[in-house]
Amino acid sequence: MNAYALSALMLCLSNLFMTFAWYGHLRNMADRPWIIAALASWGIALFEYLLQVPANRIGHQVMNVGQLKILQEVITLTVFVPFSILYLRERLTLDYLWAGLCLCGAAFFMFRRDLAAWA
Repeated sequence: MNAYALSALMLCLSNLFMTFAWYGHLRNMADRPWIIAALASWGIALFEYLLQVPANRIGHQVMNVGQLKILQEVITLTVFVPFSILYLRERLTLDYLWAGLCLCGAAFFMFRRDLAAWA
């Protein structure tokens, strides 16, 4: 598997953990003190970091830090939207579409030199 794909896959998995660590407690620990939610989130975040750190190291072999960050943000929104709709039962609004389009624009500008080289 090439470094782009491996890095993206690991970042997707790390984002699943991150999203649960940051927002999962809103549904399943709402009645608990915040400190309990924070400790549970830290435990979940450990697994996120065990994937995210090597993903960034692998990705940095073929991408610069700006490209890695934009890739991370695109993946974050891609994971967060279904999570918020399916798990947290939030309403889908056009704001998600506009945010996604802005991130697509950001990704284009960060990767356009690489895209030109592939063409």
